[in-house]
Amino acid sequence: MPTNEQYDAVIIGAGPSGSSAAAILAEKGRRAVVLERDHFPRYHVGESMLPFTYYPLARLGLVEKMRQSAFVQKHSVQFVSQSGKVSSPFYFFQRYDQDVAQTWQVLRSEFDQVLVDDAREKGAQILEGMTVKELIQEGESVVGVRARDEHGQMHEYRAPITLDCSGREAFSAVKQNWRKRDPGLNKVAVWTYYRGAKRDEGLDAGATTVAYIPQKGWFWYIPLHHDLVSVGVVADGKYLARDGVKKPEQMFQREVTQNAWIEDHLACGQQIGPYYITSEYSFHSRYCGREGLLLLGDALCFIDPVFSSGLLLALKSGVAAADAVDAGLTEGDLSPSRFASYASEMRQGIENMRKLVYAFYDPNFSFGSLTKKYPDLAGDITDCLSGDVNKDFSRLFEAISEFANIPESLPYGQPMERANSEIASV
Repeated sequence: MPTNEQYDAVIIGAGPSGSSAAAILAEKGRRAVVLERDHFPRYHVGESMLPFTYYPLARLGLVEKMRQSAFVQKHSVQFVSQSGKVSSPFYFFQRYDQDVAQTWQVLRSEFDQVLVDDAREKGAQILEGMTVKELIQEGESVVGVRARDEHGQMHEYRAPITLDCSGREAFSAVKQNWRKRDPGLNKVAVWTYYRGAKRDEGLDAGATTVAYIPQKGWFWYIPLHHDLVSVGVVADGKYLARDGVKKPEQMFQREVTQNAWIEDHLACGQQIGPYYITSEYSFHSRYCGREGLLLLGDALCFIDPVFSSGLLLALKSGVAAADAVDAGLTEGDLSPSRFASYASEMRQGIENMRKLVYAFYDPNFSFGSLTKKYPDLAGDITDCLSGDVNKDFSRLFEAISEFANIPESLPYGQPMERANSEIASV
């Protein structure tokens, strides 16, 4: 079995969290290797950015490249009733400075390639076609991984820290039985793409639209460049599969008729490509890591797509984890307790977004009803929806609790201490 030289960090996955962490570490002179199963560019869903994604993008030095790109500019979020009535949009410029007030809708195959290229240019080693099969353990510590290349040959990559950025596959969380479903967010999503579908005018041309269907289901409608629109429906599985409907295409097309705005906007377009389906996708990792291992992005937690938080949390975790690892390498201390601050920061943002998602799905809640009673809380709602998630929203959630059941914070996300560590491998 060929054994590669020692690295400062081994990174599983070249998605947004992995590539951003690799870029920061390489920029600091650290030797980072990224093991990616696929070849880029590759398809991925999750195209909408939140305004506060600006900050990790700025840290990576990619804002100007984004401004010069073909990606659709996003200035707002709007909500649409089943009848087709559109809410007043949440325009980000009404609350934020220009830099934050405009973000983007991205084709992930192109955006993720930008991140991978940036990490490579800064000195990270990106190895594609490498499937991680096993975490290597010595004593109580993870010291690297074993991965199989496309020719079936196994390789070892060793480092004092391994960053799991494997996305919703959540390699380490699954192997160690850390993966926990969110008790109230077991939804099904069916999505596809349209070319030539209707777009709103002016500033609203790039808006993310959330369009309601019965039983608190909803559509996303995300305008992309190349005249594409990403459109998907999210609801309880029993609702989508009612009357024995099983095929994703049938589920999707039936629900299109349940919202007048969606039906109107898709009528002039042409559906292209496959229909995708996924279910029971909301989960949390019991721990964010252990001795020699740290989880980032969707490998740590995936909540729900309704507020487009995935890209923000992935990039945010990539930058924060890289900074924590760099400091630990400098001080010769990568013990689990060192990452408690990283864990707390990520968990606070996750829980704030999670509570807002729970409220969204509550049949007794609407943003309109909340802001009518508490107009001064509109700013807090906009902040959370925009990704400014690391702040105290206790007053907001106290008000929301008058309309909806707000869940208690889950006791997850801190690093596992050495005395309790266990590991499983393939």
